Amino acid sequence: MRKARYLLSFALLLAASLYLLPALQAAVNPVPDSPEVSELLTQAKAQSIQLRKDAELMHSFSLSDLSWQSHAAQIDLIKTHINKLGRILKQMGERREFASPWQQQAIDRITPLAAELASDVEKTIEHINNNQNRLHTPQYRDYLASNSEVADSLSALISDYVSYGKNRARYEKLGTELEVSSR
Repeated sequence: MRKARYLLSFALLLAASLYLLPALQAAVNPVPDSPEVSELLTQAKAQSIQLRKDAELMHSFSLSDLSWQSHAAQIDLIKTHINKLGRILKQMGERREFASPWQQQAIDRITPLAAELASDVEKTIEHINNNQNRLHTPQYRDYLASNSEVADSLSALISDYVSYGKNRARYEKLGTELEVSSR
């Protein structure tokens, strides 16, 4: 009976150590940042800043008497930026497995927000196409406000991740120069 308990205890200890081994290895040998993902994040930041500016400008259209063609041209510009951002996010997704944990988190958080903005922009395009003479309704103004808010949130999120990556790299470089362990 004692032998069975010791054997069971040993088996549980072995199972627990095998379960924790990947986490311990990750702590000892952290995954380095992917330079490709960092570059893509920088590109995404540039697109999102332009997207935010264009969405803010279009939001201001709700306060003016511009033609539906002006609205259509501006939403087309926004759609172009969304599509460029989508291509960048696709490339980031393809490189996700080589990214560091914080880069993976960035991809996972940015992608749904970009998808939400793309969906909102599609609704705005449909509204313009179907209601060219009714661009000053509360519903349309809400579309424009939502596009602007989500574009602002997306731009801030991406900018924060890019800043984090740069500061983290600077911290690690300084630690190496000073021969200080970052753990």
